[in-house]
Amino acid sequence: MTNNLKIFIGNWKMYGDISSLKILRRINTFLNTKKSKMRPRVIMCIPSILLYPFSKYLKNSKVSFGAQNCHEIDSYGPFTGSISAKMLKKAGAKYVIIGHSENRIEGDDQKKINKKIKSAQRQNLSVIYCIGENLTQQKKKLTFKILKKQINSIFLHKINLNKLIIAYEPTWAIGSGNIPRAEELKKIFSFIKTIIKNKIKSKKIPKILYGGSVNNSNIVSFLAIKDCDGFLIGGASLSSKKFIDIIKKCYK
Repeated sequence: MTNNLKIFIGNWKMYGDISSLKILRRINTFLNTKKSKMRPRVIMCIPSILLYPFSKYLKNSKVSFGAQNCHEIDSYGPFTGSISAKMLKKAGAKYVIIGHSENRIEGDDQKKINKKIKSAQRQNLSVIYCIGENLTQQKKKLTFKILKKQINSIFLHKINLNKLIIAYEPTWAIGSGNIPRAEELKKIFSFIKTIIKNKIKSKKIPKILYGGSVNNSNIVSFLAIKDCDGFLIGGASLSSKKFIDIIKKCYK
């Protein structure tokens, strides 16, 4: 059993429709009937078109809702196909993922990512900021250099630390089934924590999560990472059973 792993974030990516509400209803039922020793914090980052109906149908539930990206302009404007932080907030989102590797590949450079973080926080959204190295960088042993750059960048401007979660997702692990070794992750999480502490000069730092091929089979292997506060979960979050099993295994 662990008392440290408390945050479980699902990222549905481009999956789900109105019938997928049953997945969240089952998870919410579980959270309402779970044993008191389990205190998971559950956030589901779903497609933007589902935010309003899902947050309406599951009002006052133990599942919080988040979006998967936002525009760098936080209000309204002539940006066809884009969704602002203000729109997401009005639709029921409390969180938003920014800097996910799939969005970085699509053109989100660090400058744009920083603008999106500021945009989201101006609308009082909590940011789930993704960091991580790709396979080439990992093979060249550039992981720590890349992570330091990605972390330091967001502190170039004022940031609300109370509205920030850091998610370490090595690009090469996402959807591949390959995961870093536990000993390697311990060093990486310790490094991330040290970098943040040096920047903010405080013992209280944002929560740090792991993401990348997390499922109910390999979850136990992550429990020894004391600096890891939870998980960003992809495919397994589309199944209520798999998602619930992940939470259960963290609290055995």
